[in-house]
Amino acid sequence: MGNPEEEETTLDIPTQEEYLGEDEDNEAEVDFKLVDNDEGDGKNGSGIANNNNFSRSAGFVDNTSLLHCQYDRVEMKNFHAEVRAQRDVDLALSSSVVLLDLHAQGLEQIITAMLNAVISAQPSSGLNVTTARNAIFTSENVLTRAIQGTVASVDMGGVDYDQAWICVMAELPGLKERHVAFARLHHPSNLGPTCQEVQLVILVVTPSKEKATKSTLETARTFSTLFTDLAFRHQLISTTSKDAFRQMLREKAAQMAREHGGSDQRNHSTQLTMTVFDEDDSTASRCIVGRSLIGDLKRRLPHYWSDYKDGFTGPKTPHKVTAAIFFLYFACVLPNLAFGMLNSDNTAGAIGVKKILFSQMFGGIAFALFGGQPLIVLLTTAPLALYTKIIFSISEDFGLDFRAFFACVGLWNAGFLVLYSLFGVSRLMKWSSRSTEEIFSLFITFAFSADAIKDCLKDFNTNYHTEACHSDHSFNASTTTSSSNSTPTTTISTVLSSTLPIGAAYNIANGLLNSSTLDTSTSALPITDKNGLQECMRENSILFLLLMLGTVWAGLTLFNFTKTPFLTAGKREILADYALPLSVLLVSFFGSYVFRDVKLKPFEYDPNEAMFEVAPMTSLPAGAVIAAAGLGFSLSLLFFMDQNISSALVNTPNNKLQKGAAYHWDLFTVAVINGFLSIFAFPWVHAALPHSPLHVRALADVEERVEQGHVQQIVVHVRETRVSGIVSHVMIGLSMFLLPRPLTYIPRPVLDGLFLYVAITALYGNQLFDRVMLLFTEQAAYPPNHYIRRVPQRKIHAFTGLQLLQLLVLCVFGFSPYPYMKMVFPVLLMFLMPIRHRLVPRVIESRYLQTLDGH
Repeated sequence: MGNPEEEETTLDIPTQEEYLGEDEDNEAEVDFKLVDNDEGDGKNGSGIANNNNFSRSAGFVDNTSLLHCQYDRVEMKNFHAEVRAQRDVDLALSSSVVLLDLHAQGLEQIITAMLNAVISAQPSSGLNVTTARNAIFTSENVLTRAIQGTVASVDMGGVDYDQAWICVMAELPGLKERHVAFARLHHPSNLGPTCQEVQLVILVVTPSKEKATKSTLETARTFSTLFTDLAFRHQLISTTSKDAFRQMLREKAAQMAREHGGSDQRNHSTQLTMTVFDEDDSTASRCIVGRSLIGDLKRRLPHYWSDYKDGFTGPKTPHKVTAAIFFLYFACVLPNLAFGMLNSDNTAGAIGVKKILFSQMFGGIAFALFGGQPLIVLLTTAPLALYTKIIFSISEDFGLDFRAFFACVGLWNAGFLVLYSLFGVSRLMKWSSRSTEEIFSLFITFAFSADAIKDCLKDFNTNYHTEACHSDHSFNASTTTSSSNSTPTTTISTVLSSTLPIGAAYNIANGLLNSSTLDTSTSALPITDKNGLQECMRENSILFLLLMLGTVWAGLTLFNFTKTPFLTAGKREILADYALPLSVLLVSFFGSYVFRDVKLKPFEYDPNEAMFEVAPMTSLPAGAVIAAAGLGFSLSLLFFMDQNISSALVNTPNNKLQKGAAYHWDLFTVAVINGFLSIFAFPWVHAALPHSPLHVRALADVEERVEQGHVQQIVVHVRETRVSGIVSHVMIGLSMFLLPRPLTYIPRPVLDGLFLYVAITALYGNQLFDRVMLLFTEQAAYPPNHYIRRVPQRKIHAFTGLQLLQLLVLCVFGFSPYPYMKMVFPVLLMFLMPIRHRLVPRVIESRYLQTLDGH
């Protein structure tokens, strides 16, 4: 039998030592052995062994052939966890064929009699005896596929075959439905070397295109599990009627479901008795203030120095850490440019690119040095840019100093976060299940994709679908551009603005980078001709789309390069690890050099942006301070959910992290960082999705496992180090000296392509997305996931539908055109947890939820 710790059924070729090991789930130490004899094509005997002409011409003796035998170990069926087991029994026995006291001289006669009995019972089954026999036997009358039980031999070593029964199986292309037949021989018969005392024979035939959970192997596993019980087989041998035979099978299946259910409950209760939220509670101080922070420090401090050592030691560690450093650099600095341009436009230049780069550098280095879980990545995000815009609008409406009001809101937010961490509010995350995490993660994916698509559409509306393009007043782009260039400027386009046109990121065009003069009055306006019509520059939009999609294509191609046969395994892994930086550099070269004749719109950049000026909060009236407290509380909810959900996705058991989590200390560290940034009116940062899980993936060793044609990537080991975070953010800080050059060589479409790349790669491993894809997948192609085996299909789709409904509500508020409506978004995130634990269980049973929503 398989390892009881594995979640899914696996097929492997067992060694002798594997057969010798004791089985924890079955007292009889019975194992299954799947015998797969493959000759030629394995069905019609037309392979090497049957090529008599070749044998004679080569001088081989007639009747000599080659037989390929393969033995795979399969798990016994869990009748409680795998819902299909009981259904196999019920459905198969309702139309199964039972032959009692059959007189037959050999296995071929027995199988023929069982096939004829199935045809007689169901004439419209589409079963053909000749076709079935060709699929079941080779040309030498050897079984192609069968399951037998094995018992570990303590005295002699190795294994002994359970020779009292055998399960024969085959897949037939013309069959309409599954058929199961049972034969009890009149007396034990010798049917082969490992079948010398067979008295019970099971025959399973299924259509060749069938769901994975209803396949030949899965159905055969069900009945083979029942027949491993020696006492039960004795009862079957002594029964006197076919109806009693079937009834005993049903009762045995129900009994095994109860037994397996009790075992699963015991295992589940022991596995969930201790979490990071209630570790050492029995010995902790009665004072709840700061208790959680102390617990996090006790958990993480012993590993602090190893967090640095693990970044330099170990197989492939230098390569992995270097790849993670470059991944973090490009994955953070490019969005910073985009959000810096957005904030600059939303705040009339009060917060620009330089400030956001400093926030990223300071927050990233501080968190990597002092945070509990260093694999978490801090970043400013689109929701934070939205809050900044709301604060600016309120300041303008009420005549307040924006920088002072912004700093006040930030300090209130930091204060609330400190209270959350001191009182251990992050304990609420014990109710945050995989469902909540995946809904929010998919929402972030939609947000990144929406930003990129919106930029592309705006560029087309600005340069492609213009009045000049549909009239007779179109002019050559280069001529008009050269005549309209009156004052060269150093600009970075305000691409995310809702009022200004989307340009591509800055280019190296004709002396543009040789000046540091800022001209905000004309740099962002559309180019017009002498008649006042907006310039028709369709080539700009085509190039924008080409570069954006080219970045996505190049990144995904390199990211999945390990799945190709090219180069060596080590080189494929290197290319996959450096997929993001390589794709950005490659496509940027094409955009800035190969297509340099296409004049992409520049972007705004203020080289004289004031940096370390303390916000004049003393100028705020008392009413503004109170209003800032309300905004700060709403903002703290967003920080709380973003930070903790990102932490949960980083610390998920699937990542196999060893040093423990630090939810409360991480939240406290983020509060202190943002409190400092608020004093100088720098943009805020918090844990980001999907950057944090992708950082873990960049530092991980991954193993690919193939099961029934489906490839699954399993994290084997993660380097839990602070080195990648520190070095990458030092590089981001140095990037402030790379403005305007050479960062201006990265076109704006490449930034949008980066957004799409990050969004798509974040879908890997998201079970919600996988289950959505099942809605459009043929049932025969369903992957053999654990929830496919254990949960009815309608329950899977119902749970997916409930998640999509919650995601839809988040999207309605999160993508609303009304800014104040978006402020409700953090509250909706908080409601995801009570919905999961109070409403969803009324629709789907708890035992199914444990499978669908567990890590």
